[in-house]
Amino acid sequence: MPISQPANYPWPTKPELRLQQLEKLQKLLRSLRRNSFYENRLQTENQSSGLLGRFEDVTKLPFTTKADFVSDQQVSPPYGSNLSLPIAQYARVHQTSGTSTGQPLRWLDTGESWEWMLECWRQIYGLMGVTADDRFCFTFSFGPFLGFWAGFEGASRLGHFCVAAGGLSSEARLQLIDDHQITVLACTPSYALRLAEVAKQLGKNPATSSVTKLLVAGEPGGSIPTTRALLSEAWGARVFDHWGMTEVGPLASESVACPGELTLLETECIPEIIDPETGQPVEPGTQGELVITNLGRVSSPAIRYRTGDLVVAATTPAPDGCPYLRLAGGVLGRTDDLLNIRGNKILPSAIEGLIREFREVVEYRIVVCEDRAMRHLQIEVESHLSTGDQLAGLIAQLASEIKRRFHFEAEVKSVEPNTLPRFEMKAKRLVWK
Repeated sequence: MPISQPANYPWPTKPELRLQQLEKLQKLLRSLRRNSFYENRLQTENQSSGLLGRFEDVTKLPFTTKADFVSDQQVSPPYGSNLSLPIAQYARVHQTSGTSTGQPLRWLDTGESWEWMLECWRQIYGLMGVTADDRFCFTFSFGPFLGFWAGFEGASRLGHFCVAAGGLSSEARLQLIDDHQITVLACTPSYALRLAEVAKQLGKNPATSSVTKLLVAGEPGGSIPTTRALLSEAWGARVFDHWGMTEVGPLASESVACPGELTLLETECIPEIIDPETGQPVEPGTQGELVITNLGRVSSPAIRYRTGDLVVAATTPAPDGCPYLRLAGGVLGRTDDLLNIRGNKILPSAIEGLIREFREVVEYRIVVCEDRAMRHLQIEVESHLSTGDQLAGLIAQLASEIKRRFHFEAEVKSVEPNTLPRFEMKAKRLVWK
């Protein structure tokens, strides 16, 4: 049996869920009287921090962007003014990997807010069907990034055996997985593929290991069908995608009942999907930008935060009756990653999906450059093919398929084995020249 269930299991009705969200939002808004960042924004928009009368009134609140938070921290260093309590009550700090200014965005949490994040993870593990017998390995670096920090503590709080494998080589991590009979491996999709690659180089078959669940995050790969298939085949395990951000916390996971989708914890947030250009809601089943209001991180909230992530709402009922918003295909890409190649708009995740169909490809990189004042793509490919004719055939086939499917030509070329970078954290396969 699962060690935990989502907090409101059995599921609430939609009206019950909306009432819960409204009550939590009202509580959040009442707490903003000491939060100069949001109090000033609400007053500027002629919205007081008093109660909103209806759930639908959330759309009257102004959007918040990363640029707003970055600017605030530049004006009021080092933490900005998005603080609802005296500074002495904050116990933890995390930060993003960097912004357009080069400076990371810092985020403070109180003990109460941290407990809220652990509750989010309790629900996530419930959605995943985690059992009391599961044993966890977290292969990320325990630095200042939020990463899987709360995931580690959340699993430990539930009584699971947990190993922190930061600072180890891939070979040492594989040995650790075997020694401790790990069943849940938590990492980025790219690193899960890299670990499988190293295992095979060592003569091991990761599909016969003790791992039964891959908990992946940080990249779209966990919900890209071809990448998921590679991960599942390599490890002989069920893939569970996860979504969260430093700014909003851990708020979505793939569930047992809905593979290839992300289920948002609507007990803990109010999600919206908007047109990135107009800011207006999109029709169900239409791609748009995910906007999040988190409801439990009262001490440093994010209200109508434009995440920059492109998503599509699932339009069919969940098989298990869960009423929460589900994202079909997970996070499809980023608004700032959308490429316009000779009039064709394409997301890097779509290109990855195609490349991963070719099992001969071990690693790849997309290079965006200018060719006669027009944007052009170069795709560098590492392959395990040894003969020149086979490799040339792979390159030609890949280039042909890109042209057929995406309606533009890309320069596809092979590179020597082990020349492209491997990644433990978020992969950076998109390079601009």
